[in-house]
Order: sequence, then structure tokens, then C-alpha cells
Amino acid sequence: MAPMATHMITGAGSGIGAAVARRLHERGDDLVLLARDAGRAKEFAERYPGARSLVGDLANPDRLSWAFSHQQLPDRVDSLLHIAGVVDLGEVGELTTKAWRGQLEVNLIAPAELTRLFLPQLRVSQGHVLFVNSGAGLTAHANWSAYAASKHGLKALADALRAEEHGNGVRVTSVYPGRTASPMQAKVHQQEGKEYDAARWIDPESVATAILTALDLPRDAEIKDLTVRPGR
Repeated sequence: MAPMATHMITGAGSGIGAAVARRLHERGDDLVLLARDAGRAKEFAERYPGARSLVGDLANPDRLSWAFSHQQLPDRVDSLLHIAGVVDLGEVGELTTKAWRGQLEVNLIAPAELTRLFLPQLRVSQGHVLFVNSGAGLTAHANWSAYAASKHGLKALADALRAEEHGNGVRVTSVYPGRTASPMQAKVHQQEGKEYDAARWIDPESVATAILTALDLPRDAEIKDLTVRPGR
């Protein structure tokens, strides 16, 4: 990745996204952070001096294009990092259409729409689209149907995008972290009725290291799929 690259990041508020944003900010790269509202944008401005925010709600991907049409988009985007995600566990026999739709909108349809909106800049820069997927994007366990379906779909999106944009020089990576110590993981444990011990799971900094490795790989190579598992 060239010095002073510009990265568009979702999910920079916590967990893996916050670790990635901090690392890229510290090394002097330019950040454009997606904020769900003006309050979160203000928080980002204080946490990452010099970074820009775009306000748009991933839970309402139909409105993203409209929201961006009222804001100034970055002229250059070297990487689009899809890190935001939501999870809502439940058995197939119990999950509502609202639970299904909520996870599909944020975890799959919004990344597809954001990718569509930023592809012109990514083609010019011969940039990188990176999807933080999940172990659930490869295997679906009981109670994980809707979340896993959204992440299986995200794998399909990445694979199709890679095939479509390879000739344009756009690299596409899917990262599949196992359970990572984050607010999302705390919520999962709460839904599972289990005690949460962050020390048992992957440190977000370790996943951030894997993501930066994929971004910084020389142009003669491309990491297509990267699985990161707990080492304990």
C-alpha cells in the first residue's frame, strides 16, 4: 500500500475496526470513517485528528446513495474496509423476519452498496476491497442461521467481485476471524447465556495485524482468503 493511502472504513467505533483505524491513523494514512450519525462523526473527529467522516446508516442501505449525495466524497480511495457487522442469534424456528432482515441489511446488502458506490475510485487507484467475514461465513452452527447466511453471502459477494474486478487491478480479500474479544462477542455470550472472558478469544489487534498484512502485500501477490483462529 502506497504511503499516505486513503482508507474508507466501516465499524471503526469498536473492536477490530477501531484497532485497524488506530493503526492506519498512527502510521499517517488518511482515513474516511463511516459514521451512523453526526454524534458518532464528532466522536471520530476527536479520536482520529485529521480523519474525515461520512454519515450513513448501514442498517438502511437504500438511503446510502442519497446520504452521500449530500456530502463530499473522497476523490481518492485506496482501500474499502468492510468491518462493521451485527449479530442476532436464534433458532430458525424462532427468528423473525426483522432479525433476518436486520443482519442481511448491515452484513451483506450495505457492503454491496458501499462497494458499488466506491468502485469508480477503487478502479482508478487500483485499490483493495477487504471484507471482514467470520468463521460463520464458512460453517453455520445451531442458532447462527441468519448471521451465517449473511456472512456466507458476503463470501459470495467477495468472490464475485474479485472475478469481476481483477482486470481492473482491484484486489479483494476476505478475512475470517474466529471469536474475537469485542463488544459484539460480549453480546454473543450474553445471548448464549455464557460468561464472557475476553482473555479466551483473539485480540482485535491480532486481526488488525492480519488485515494490514493483506493491505500491505506487494502488488505481485494477493491474499484472497485469510482465516484467523484463536491460538489458545
